[in-house]
Amino acid sequence: MANYFSSNFTLGILGGGQLGKMMLYETRKFDITTHVVDPSSEAPCRIACDHFTVGDLMDFDTVYNFGREVDVLTFEIEGVNIEALEKLENEGKKVYPSSKTLRNIQDKGVQKQFYKQHEIPTSPFLVFSNKDQLQKAIADKEVSYPFVWKSCTGGYDGNGVSIIRQAHDLSGLPDRSCIAENLIPFKNELAVIVARNVSGEVKTYPVVEMEFHPEANQVEYVICPARIDEIVAKKARAVAVKVSEAFEHVGLLAVEMFQTDDDEIIVNEVAPRPHNSGHYSIEASYTNQFEQQIRAILDLPLGNTESKVGGIMVNLVGAEGHTGDVVYENIEEIMALSGVTPHIYGKKQTRPFRKMGHVTIVNEDISEARKIAEEVKKTIKVVSK
Repeated sequence: MANYFSSNFTLGILGGGQLGKMMLYETRKFDITTHVVDPSSEAPCRIACDHFTVGDLMDFDTVYNFGREVDVLTFEIEGVNIEALEKLENEGKKVYPSSKTLRNIQDKGVQKQFYKQHEIPTSPFLVFSNKDQLQKAIADKEVSYPFVWKSCTGGYDGNGVSIIRQAHDLSGLPDRSCIAENLIPFKNELAVIVARNVSGEVKTYPVVEMEFHPEANQVEYVICPARIDEIVAKKARAVAVKVSEAFEHVGLLAVEMFQTDDDEIIVNEVAPRPHNSGHYSIEASYTNQFEQQIRAILDLPLGNTESKVGGIMVNLVGAEGHTGDVVYENIEEIMALSGVTPHIYGKKQTRPFRKMGHVTIVNEDISEARKIAEEVKKTIKVVSK
């Protein structure tokens, strides 16, 4: 076993956002040296890593030269230069998750075809290289309304996803490669985080349920455990393990799923990194997702994924009509509530619906936690000066 602790071993992280910052809580706990690169000099990670570099994550030379300086390389965002990762791997550098895993995930069209190929349940879809192709398919009745439009690349936090109910809805769509998938009626959006270390040890976290904001298409509440039948929960965890095995990822894989009206589980999409649906674990789990990511990529034994207590996570997003220097209103009021912990990401500028932080509510009783979560949501405001 390599000596990672209080040594000259260096972990490199591509991306310096809030996921990286929360990963750094864990590297500091273990005294592991870290290098981070991010395009913004104001990135949340800058305050917590040992060495911070400003650079473009899609630029080959930036990623390649950064990767050469570290012993193990990981990322907290999928938008990174894959060719640079491949060259590093060919030269013997350890990159986790691998470029091969990332290649199958980075483009949503490729990701959907991967599910089809591996017989992983997912909603029926077609891939198009541009808007004209999509419009022709609609005219030829290969695609019918309503359907879900997704951009193949560049989507995040509900951006790059639209429900198309009529011809008029097509006008605002960008001209880029995309998928059109059937709109499946479902009762719940669920997620399971799977951890897999270099040696192939695999553990799943409990199923979480996501409640969405109706307009912003962003998650409002993540609830653990999900309020679903035990049989459905078992099925969801089994599907997540099948997905994990197919991708052969190392690290975390967040598998987002739908529970259909007849209790089938279908996979929506995955993220090969710590994920919004796992933030509750910082307060509620024996091993939080960020510590688990570090354990997995360094091939340490995986920690216990069970929850100590019920947990709900509320996203703190920028209020509409507010852009500029951020102010968190009524934060003291929510901190006076039982079991409430705010996490502020360190982004100095707010804008509408930008993820600025999250709040975890823990309670023995999940319905009580849900009530407090609603109180938190109503009380705290992310506004500008």
